[in-house]
Amino acid sequence: MFKIIQKRKIYYAFSLTLVSLSIIAIAVWGIKLGIDFTGGSLMEINFGEENKIPQKQEITETLAEFDLGGINVQQTGETGLILRFKSVDEETHQKMLTVLKEKFSSEKNNQPEKSNSENNSAKNSEQPEEKEEVFIEERFESIGPVIGAELKRKSVWAIGLALMAIVLFVAWAFRKISHPVPSWKYGVIAIIALAHDVLITLGIFAVLGHFFNVEINTPFVAALLAILGYSVNDTIVVFDRIRENLLHFSSETFEEAVNKGVNGTLIRSFNTSLTTLFVLLAIFLFGGETIKYFSLTLICGVVLGTYSSIFLASPLLVSWQKWSEKRE
Repeated sequence: MFKIIQKRKIYYAFSLTLVSLSIIAIAVWGIKLGIDFTGGSLMEINFGEENKIPQKQEITETLAEFDLGGINVQQTGETGLILRFKSVDEETHQKMLTVLKEKFSSEKNNQPEKSNSENNSAKNSEQPEEKEEVFIEERFESIGPVIGAELKRKSVWAIGLALMAIVLFVAWAFRKISHPVPSWKYGVIAIIALAHDVLITLGIFAVLGHFFNVEINTPFVAALLAILGYSVNDTIVVFDRIRENLLHFSSETFEEAVNKGVNGTLIRSFNTSLTTLFVLLAIFLFGGETIKYFSLTLICGVVLGTYSSIFLASPLLVSWQKWSEKRE
């Protein structure tokens, strides 16, 4: 049997370091919010393998007539670009597409002809010249600033209500356990473990936003809520095993009962997490750009949730119980 609870100070130090670094990253760099929260428009275009992707300056100069403010141009994959700018209506969106297609289609048609063009010159002279479209639009999204602010407010409320519901449910589920730790403390510790998971995940995305321009949108909030559910589920499984030990093995000390409960769920927790991670890694690697960071958020949550339920939540029960005894 592993002495997990007895070595809890090591896990506390590790978690405290990660949480501190995450808070510093969030405070210094902040979280880069996407258009879902700030408002604006997003256009994703794909130039294909046969065409050259234009430079950022070419894009901004071509669209200068539309007064879009600062245009953020980000390459995605080897052939795509994502353009972010202030919110525009559908009419302006269509005009922008027309201007872009005319600009880059004409540039391609003005390039030196290939060696086989002479063979086809007679045929081309008989037909009207058509400009070949060099890109296709993959998606276009536009959200006004008012809607963005409302989505931000609702996201905070959703996470807050979820946390409150978790505390109440855990306190009710463990209502028969009042000694040596009251049932409500199980709920509070579950929330501490969840805060640990969410803070570190936010810290990771603060770093990604600063160095790789990764933005968070409403799918990120959905992923956070999924993390809360997954993490608290793992924590409750461990707590439930501890509850069984306290009810059936009353001769054991509280620390022994907790350590035995953690060891009893260790293999189950690791196996469940690994099978989930295999799926999420497949989605991250092969699922496409639109859900890449959604799956990355879930990967972080699964890893952190498994860690916190075993190495943080359960040891905190023992530390709180010992602290209460000393105070009394």
